[in-house]
Amino acid sequence: MKVLALDTSNQTLSVAVMSDDQVLTTTTVTTTKKHGTQLLPIIQDAMATAKLKPADLDRVIVADGPGSYTGLRIGVTTAKTLADTLNIELVGVSSLATIAANVISETQLVAVMFDGRNDNVFAGAYRIENGVPVSVIEDQHIAFEKLLPQIKALAEPIVVLGDLDAFTERLKTALEANFIHYPTELSLPSAVQLGRLGERKAPVSDVNGFVPRYLRLTKAEADWQKQHPEEDSSDYVEKV
Repeated sequence: MKVLALDTSNQTLSVAVMSDDQVLTTTTVTTTKKHGTQLLPIIQDAMATAKLKPADLDRVIVADGPGSYTGLRIGVTTAKTLADTLNIELVGVSSLATIAANVISETQLVAVMFDGRNDNVFAGAYRIENGVPVSVIEDQHIAFEKLLPQIKALAEPIVVLGDLDAFTERLKTALEANFIHYPTELSLPSAVQLGRLGERKAPVSDVNGFVPRYLRLTKAEADWQKQHPEEDSSDYVEKV
C-alpha cells in the first residue's frame, strides 16, 4: 500500500510518503505556521522524491484533530480533495495519538496535551499495546485542573508529551514519581507515525462527509448557541 500522510494540526507541519511500512520520504517543518502556502509544495516535492505519481497512491492519511482550527481545516480539506479527486481511501487519525506513537515501550502509559488557552487543554491518554497507542482517557477539551485527577487516578508511571511549558510544574507536583518527561523532540508530530497508524485503520465510508475533530465549539458556534439556546445547532457551521 502506498500512502501519503500529512499533519497540519498544530505548529508543526509533517508530510510522509510510505510504501507499506517503508518510509520513502518525509519532511517536517517546525519553524513557521504557514501551512496554507507550504503544504502543497511539500507534498509535490515528497512525491517527486519518492518517484511516485498521484495515481500511484492508494490512501491518504490525515491528522484529524484536535488542534488548530485553521491547521485542521487546511490538512483535512487537502486530504479530502486528494482522496476524492484520485478516488483513493481516506483515513483520519487522532493528532494526540500520533504523538503518543513516538513512545515505543510496550505497555507504557502516555498522555499527550495541547495548550487550549485559558488553562484548558486538548488531551488524551494511551497505553502502548503491540506498538500502537490504545486510548485509556478519551481525547477531550478540558480544564487542566480537571484533567489532572484523571491522569493521577491511573496510578502508574506515565510519559507526558505535548505543549507542556505552562503545565510541567503542576504535573510534577501532582504525579510525583509517576511523572516521566521525555526530550522535547518526542512531542513533535511525525507523519511517519501518522502513516503507520493510518495504515492499520479502516478508511472513512464518506469522504465528502468527513470533518475534523475540533472537540470544542468555534467562537461563532458558541455565540450562536448563546443567542439560540433552544435550537439545534449541530450543523450551524460547516467546518470543511
